[in-house]
Amino acid sequence: MSVVGIDVGFQNCYIAVARSGGIETVANDYSDRCTPACVSLATKNRMIGNAAKSQMVTNFKNTVHGFKKFHGRAFDDPFVQGEKPKLPYSLHKLPNGNAGIKVRYLEEDKVFTVEQITGMLLTKLKETSESGLKKPVVDCVISVPSFFTDAERRSVFDATQIAGLNCLRLINDTTAVALAYGIYKQDLPNPEEKPRNVVFVDIGHSSFQVAVTAFNKGKLKVLATAFDPYLGGRNFDEALVDYFCEEFKTKYKLSVRDNPRALLRLHQECEKLKKLMSANSSDLPLNIECFMNDIDVSSRMNRTHFEEMCAQYLMRVEMPLKVALEQSKLSRDDIYAVEVVGGATRIPAIKERIGKFFGKDISTTLNADEAVARGCALQCAILSPAFKVREFSITDVVPFPITLRWKSPTEDGVGECEVFSKNHAAPFSKVITFHKKEPFDLEAFYSSPQELPYPDQRIGCFSVQNVVPQPDGDSSKVKVKVRVNVHGIFSVSSASLIEKQKGEGEDMQIEPEPMVQNEGRAEEQTKMQVDQEGQSQGEQQNEDNSSSSKEGAAGEKQDPTAGGSKPKVKVKSTDLPILANNIRQLDSDVLTNFVEYERQMISQDKLVKELNDAKNAVEEYVYELREKLCGIYQKYISEEDSNRLTLMLEDTENWLYEEGEDQPKPVYEEKLDALKRLGQPIQERHRENEDRPRAFEELGKKLQLYMKFVDAYRQKDERFIHLNTEEMSSVEKCLNDSMSWMNNKMNAQSKLAITQDPIVKVADIIAKIQELEDICNPVVNRPKPTVEEAPEANDQNSGAHNGPTAKQGAEGRADAKGSQQTKPGTKEMEVD
Repeated sequence: MSVVGIDVGFQNCYIAVARSGGIETVANDYSDRCTPACVSLATKNRMIGNAAKSQMVTNFKNTVHGFKKFHGRAFDDPFVQGEKPKLPYSLHKLPNGNAGIKVRYLEEDKVFTVEQITGMLLTKLKETSESGLKKPVVDCVISVPSFFTDAERRSVFDATQIAGLNCLRLINDTTAVALAYGIYKQDLPNPEEKPRNVVFVDIGHSSFQVAVTAFNKGKLKVLATAFDPYLGGRNFDEALVDYFCEEFKTKYKLSVRDNPRALLRLHQECEKLKKLMSANSSDLPLNIECFMNDIDVSSRMNRTHFEEMCAQYLMRVEMPLKVALEQSKLSRDDIYAVEVVGGATRIPAIKERIGKFFGKDISTTLNADEAVARGCALQCAILSPAFKVREFSITDVVPFPITLRWKSPTEDGVGECEVFSKNHAAPFSKVITFHKKEPFDLEAFYSSPQELPYPDQRIGCFSVQNVVPQPDGDSSKVKVKVRVNVHGIFSVSSASLIEKQKGEGEDMQIEPEPMVQNEGRAEEQTKMQVDQEGQSQGEQQNEDNSSSSKEGAAGEKQDPTAGGSKPKVKVKSTDLPILANNIRQLDSDVLTNFVEYERQMISQDKLVKELNDAKNAVEEYVYELREKLCGIYQKYISEEDSNRLTLMLEDTENWLYEEGEDQPKPVYEEKLDALKRLGQPIQERHRENEDRPRAFEELGKKLQLYMKFVDAYRQKDERFIHLNTEEMSSVEKCLNDSMSWMNNKMNAQSKLAITQDPIVKVADIIAKIQELEDICNPVVNRPKPTVEEAPEANDQNSGAHNGPTAKQGAEGRADAKGSQQTKPGTKEMEVD
């Protein structure tokens, strides 16, 4: 079973696998450990990853990148509208209001959802991991930003299904980094001791995340998270782009922003310049040839100037750090270490500000680019039954508070209850008790819209069906289980109707507010049972919580208001159906269609690859054969045939770049066969001429070896006197025939010109050697039969007990006695 962790970044993706007792990062078919998060659509196929990145400038309208933050977002979302002018490709409003991506694919205008584009990227990452592991890949763990909302997480989860992956968990980026850090630590404090507090800062290309965590031996607990979803390395790139756009406008009279291709090139060069400035404080040049209108541009930049330009972004670094530390209720002195990951943390000014805030040197023990993927692979190994991993439990947090709101058609007013507070432990389940007479709706939403990096605070509406009053007309008790699962997705997972026996009305009073509980009728303040056994057991523990609540409701239980002396009351629990509405997730039918269409695109890509391989095979054969005709093949072909074949090669080359540019696969195969009909005889002559002398030499050695054996037999060598005369005659006949065959073939071959096809092939000589061995080896290698030795003196003792037979008589006894007298001497010789 494969264990794969995938870090799907805004700009690049990384794949890590668990094998050979450790975690490895998988390289793609370009031998690169990172794969660009880029998808390019063309007239015949798709290009994904490195191949797509090479199309960003030449095919910019159909090359999609920077789409990660469009998950679950509407077309009218302010963030989407803000990004729209920066994108070289087109965005389109889908029927459900979400943002779609419009490109031209297979000579048609197509609109793909963000889930489909991400599914294409995941398909490529899946193929890369399968190529590295040499086995199919299905199970995986995928990272998402810690600030992703319910809608965004559901969108990413749908994308994994489109790619044919079974996502065991969507794990937060910072949680994955913390796992990669802590699972290898051997010196963590014991569970009963004070935990080790570590801060993880992840500043990638598009976002800034902070997590404060507490480590004990075999245990990770996230205390608090904070983020700036719109601060990352690309802000610093854009600052450089803005600066050079203005400079080139003044210096060269070029309007860069009106030319998407030039703007993309400038972005690429500015990103390179930013990386160089992280390692050099001196002035660095920026040179771009044929930038616009055949004009070469050049400029310079240094780190000091760069930091002044980016002061507004550097000022935003401290706020998430401060928020995370406050929410964790720790002081700077309580922090053991500050670990930084992400490409943007290489900027010296950012590292300096982080270190200054915490008053200590920051640590870079983790791989800044691959730490998230490695943590994902570790989490997948923990969840996989095929791997034995050191026990390590993970408790994550809910990033935004979640509230439930409800109402009933027969009741006035609206009730609310915050079921999950900010930084509440996750995954986690809670049971809420309602007293209702009819079906009711539960509306889930995020409580603090001002903290939400998303314009819509709604999560979804859940309708609890089939609620009926008690037989006496009173309200029924309904227990509703709400859950934030391992993916960080909220749901109303189950509901049950509790029916009581007649006469227990005192426990059936209508309550104005629901009671949040895990078991029984505990008040909301009662301590909840939280998953403390690690993420791998999180789902099971949640189910256990659910079953314990249900058992408490369905079994016999004592009325808490009646005290211990009251008799037990029997209750009956009935499961109620729940309908989820307004959930921002793909419908099952739509998802099925997307999965099928992804398979069709995979098949189309495969057909195009086979077509290109067939075309490349013709081109490669033309170049290789033409080169060798003037080299090692020159003496194996006549001048006339060489001229004719060279002309044919030139015609084929011209055809490839003209009408042969776009032909069906069989046409290329026919062209290749036609060339090989002329080229292969030349190749065979060369190969036969090179290998034939060695083959004849091997046959000659075998003949000499067997001739020596025959001569030894003729000279009555005692080693071979056991062999049959008739068999030796057959060996001798075979040797003579083989010698005659070899001489005849060598003589005939020597009379042929080197440009003629050989009269004897290496395969014939090898077959003759095999024939010779088959006949001679059984005779030559037959072992000499062993001769049984005379019985020992001790053997006679056993006969003495039985006495001589009647036929032996006295002579027999005398012979036996004489034998016993001579044997001891023989025995002494054997001992010596």
